[in-house]
Amino acid sequence: MLGTILEISGSSVIIKLSIDINVQPNLIGLHVVFEDGDTRIVGEVASVDQNQMNVNIVGEIVGDEFIPGATSRPSFKSQVRLVTIEELGPIIGSPETVFGTANFGVSNVYPNYKINVSINNFFSNHFSIFGNSGSGKSCSVASVFQKLFKTKTAPLNTNLILFDAYGEYGNAFRDIHNINPSLNYKCYTTNPEVGNDLLLKIPIWLLDVDDLALLLDANDPAQLPLIEKMLRLVPILTGSSESTIKKKDDIIARAVQDIMLSGNDSVKVHDQVVAVLTKFNTPLLNLNTAIVQPGYTRTLKQCLFVDKTGKMQEMELVVDFIRGFIIDGSFDVPEEELNKFYTLADLELALEFAMIDEGILSSNKVFDYANIINVRLHSLVNGENAKYFTYPNYITKDDYLNSLLFLDDNMSKCQIIDFSINYVDDRIAKAITKILSRMFFMKSSYTKPRGSTAYHIVIEEAHRYVQNDNDRELLGYNIFERIAKEGRKYGCFLGLITQRPSELSDTCISQCSNFLILRVLHPIDLDFIKNMVPNITNEVVLELKNLKPGNCIAFGSAFKVPISMRIELPNPRPLSNNVDLEKVWYSRPEATKVTEKVSEKPKTVIGGSNPVGGVMSGSTSFFNKDVNATPELLDVKNDL
Repeated sequence: MLGTILEISGSSVIIKLSIDINVQPNLIGLHVVFEDGDTRIVGEVASVDQNQMNVNIVGEIVGDEFIPGATSRPSFKSQVRLVTIEELGPIIGSPETVFGTANFGVSNVYPNYKINVSINNFFSNHFSIFGNSGSGKSCSVASVFQKLFKTKTAPLNTNLILFDAYGEYGNAFRDIHNINPSLNYKCYTTNPEVGNDLLLKIPIWLLDVDDLALLLDANDPAQLPLIEKMLRLVPILTGSSESTIKKKDDIIARAVQDIMLSGNDSVKVHDQVVAVLTKFNTPLLNLNTAIVQPGYTRTLKQCLFVDKTGKMQEMELVVDFIRGFIIDGSFDVPEEELNKFYTLADLELALEFAMIDEGILSSNKVFDYANIINVRLHSLVNGENAKYFTYPNYITKDDYLNSLLFLDDNMSKCQIIDFSINYVDDRIAKAITKILSRMFFMKSSYTKPRGSTAYHIVIEEAHRYVQNDNDRELLGYNIFERIAKEGRKYGCFLGLITQRPSELSDTCISQCSNFLILRVLHPIDLDFIKNMVPNITNEVVLELKNLKPGNCIAFGSAFKVPISMRIELPNPRPLSNNVDLEKVWYSRPEATKVTEKVSEKPKTVIGGSNPVGGVMSGSTSFFNKDVNATPELLDVKNDL
């Protein structure tokens, strides 16, 4: 017996202690049972002094099942004792890692007690991992997935799509094939100098209106019809079939006719028509096309001549000639004759024609919103980022996505696909992340039967990409928010890793069901976590500020109660270490020797051990049990 109940207020219970607290181990965080006959109310020790203990009710044990929630209250006659090891399993999970569970770490409260989590309860929901720089986020992510993949029944059908903001996860997963020949890792990098990885390339023809709006950073809904027209024109303007050329003649002729009949002065009309036909022409319709009249033949360019009086004498003749290329009624090029393989330069040419067709030559308003897109596309075509959208051959979207998910032989599946986006600026990195995420989301939504394949999109430094952008106003949705709201039913899940949760989209955070929160210090982030994360108490928020590196508070649908645990160091680790300034600044032999000695130390868990020792006299609690009887930690010697 720990003592007797003095006060019950809400979900808090104050206990008058009947034990000598000075000979006891640390009791903070331990679970207490209020037993009254068959009723067993469970609480967690929040604070303790020499005379009293404050316990928060967290649930009730009914039979062999723990029901979370502070809906029941203990009676004053209840016996107050610590939880037994048999009762601990239903509360925080069995320490034995079995099929359908994954080991995440070790309890900070109960010595050597492994925290195993239901794979369905955790990974079939969106999750978030928060923590300041240096708190152990990258190591935690690598550790969880390494242990998941190195089990005897490794998840061979996993699709872990990792957007790696710093290019640090390759070191942790590159040799996964050595653990299990059926496991494969592939990295697409934005660094063209890296020889071992593949340069990221996205076929430009696979991008639709929404994708191009993101890539070109469109900021006005009026720009979307222009992008849509560009996409309609580019397979025609770059085509070569008879039907395509006929349609191209029709499009060019209509644009020229509009210029001729615009009412502008002849010099301006001459210059605009020449400019159009210089860039856009066909074998039958170009500046050198012959216009035959009785007694003479002249080229189209000659007929555009403006005399000294400023008049174009052959205006009517040219208009009549041009009208001969305009198709009456509707005429669509057969789908199979459209050119589906085009380049960024082809797209820029189609945009220029779309701008002319929209009336850019005669309207300043059209020029204002259209020229922004034109300038950005031109910069992309002629800039360093063009290589990421230059693909060597035509490929369909399904084949392209399969090429990402499989090795070159198209037979060996890759469980981890790492997109290292650290060599491009944030704007293009965000566009790439959104475009590829949307492709995988759409693929999951079309897969039959629904939910038969799962895609986990894990985004490092998510606060840089998953934001409250203007996508909702521009496109009507934000792809990450759409995945957050709809992805679960299709098997598309988000994993958000960030050091600044307050900068994330609040819609995405609200749809996350599970959280691993490491040390967080910023008051704005702490306040955000308190307000946005469900079922978090003030005590937990205060605890977040003092966590050691690699230690976290885990809670959500996969955890019946918030759990304080430490996560083992992955092996090998991601390249997330801080710079060794002692070595960099001084480069002295002594520093090198120190570094070598440190590297020879035995492997430890992140942040070191934090056991709670001691046995409570006369108690039937967990501490009376032989802790060595619990399953040992996974052997880290055979880590990746």
